[in-house]
Amino acid sequence: MSVHTPASEAAEVTHRAGFACFVGRPNAGKSTLTNALVGQKVAITSNRPQTTRHTVRGIVHRTDAQLILVDTPGLHKPRTLLGERLNDVVRTTWAEVDVIGFCVPADQKLGPGDKFIAKELAGIKKTPKIAIVTKTDLVEGKALAEQLIALDQLAIELGFEWAEIIPVSAVAGDQVDLLADLIAPLLPISPPLYPEGDLTDEPEQVMVAELIREAALEGVRDELPHSIAVVVEEMIPREGRPADKPLLDIHANVYIERPSQKGIIIGPKGARLKDVGMKSRKQIEALLGTPVFLDLHVKVAKDWQRDPKQLRKLGF
Repeated sequence: MSVHTPASEAAEVTHRAGFACFVGRPNAGKSTLTNALVGQKVAITSNRPQTTRHTVRGIVHRTDAQLILVDTPGLHKPRTLLGERLNDVVRTTWAEVDVIGFCVPADQKLGPGDKFIAKELAGIKKTPKIAIVTKTDLVEGKALAEQLIALDQLAIELGFEWAEIIPVSAVAGDQVDLLADLIAPLLPISPPLYPEGDLTDEPEQVMVAELIREAALEGVRDELPHSIAVVVEEMIPREGRPADKPLLDIHANVYIERPSQKGIIIGPKGARLKDVGMKSRKQIEALLGTPVFLDLHVKVAKDWQRDPKQLRKLGF
């Protein structure tokens, strides 16, 4: 039975909105892709794997659809309690989204980690899955074609089918819009779920902590990436400032696991911590649109990744 609706109503009916998440092993380019789609920095990116710990949502507003991107931590074989919690977060997220994008870098052959994730995806029957080959700017055409065929084969072996297979380069901006075009029709018909202009639903404090953490990770080698957690203790407008010259005081603690790591973060004569403060302050001011005074302290939270009490305190 067909019901005649006026054109304006019909247009409203076909608006879609829903959640998509990018999955893939650590460093597959998920955060960079989220940022490219949203067009602004919402997920922290670092060339060190395993930097995303929170489910950061980026929101893409289109005339026909609103796409809410849920950025999950990379799924991996857990070695610590934190690792197990992160994997639980991933699986819970997959069960709740409308579309799953499986990210595989163009410049690395499919490995056991990719197959481990694809096998998990094969078990999620109803959700449409898109295979995304990322970092296409790093390879020639032949290598890219081989990767696309390998992904197709992988799904056949595991007994499911990709809704789409698409190569993208978030860095070069290639096919990023096309990816959004492919995801949009797979979302449920729905009015927008977030107001126009919202780019993420992360509380500001969490985003500020992430920006500080990103700056602290830069240039720190080896065992430190997982050992850093940042907690913003308070964000308060400075009293007695003229209305046209506001200043936001932000007090934050950078937590590490061992006293020996303190020197690495602080650097000789405090140079490194100062640099972290300067870099993150610029990003925070751009995010919040207001001048910021940033007060950073480095503290030791012994073996926090293995301690449930500390994990809770640090927001995991």
